Amino acid sequence: MFGSLDVSASALTAHRTRLNVIAQNLANQHTTHDAKGNYQPYRRRIPVLASGDPAHGSAAGVHVRDVMLDASAFRKVHVGTGHPDADADGMLNMPNVNPVIEMVNALEASRAYEANITAAEATKGMLNAALSLLT
Repeated sequence: MFGSLDVSASALTAHRTRLNVIAQNLANQHTTHDAKGNYQPYRRRIPVLASGDPAHGSAAGVHVRDVMLDASAFRKVHVGTGHPDADADGMLNMPNVNPVIEMVNALEASRAYEANITAAEATKGMLNAALSLLT
């Protein structure tokens, strides 16, 4: 029984991380400069999930193995040749974040989070029922 709670807990942590990465992507969808002020469009982050729970040394569960950078092309926006960061054709690279995709991913991650809360609650209910049988 406690193993199933650990599986649900690892999934809750993984999906919370997914939601944090999605929020970071949405917050930076218009960011074209890095922290030092250099022209460097923000590149979308993608969380990569893997099986197992290294925090507990278990093969059951899930964890975020890595947060990778999305290698897709930046969006091109015409801003004119007068813009200091534009290329010779007046095009500016913008972050490769699509808010529609991010919102769909956020819905999926939040539904998975809710499903794992429901599973944890069901497990707790079974544990309580088993304990009440013993007393």
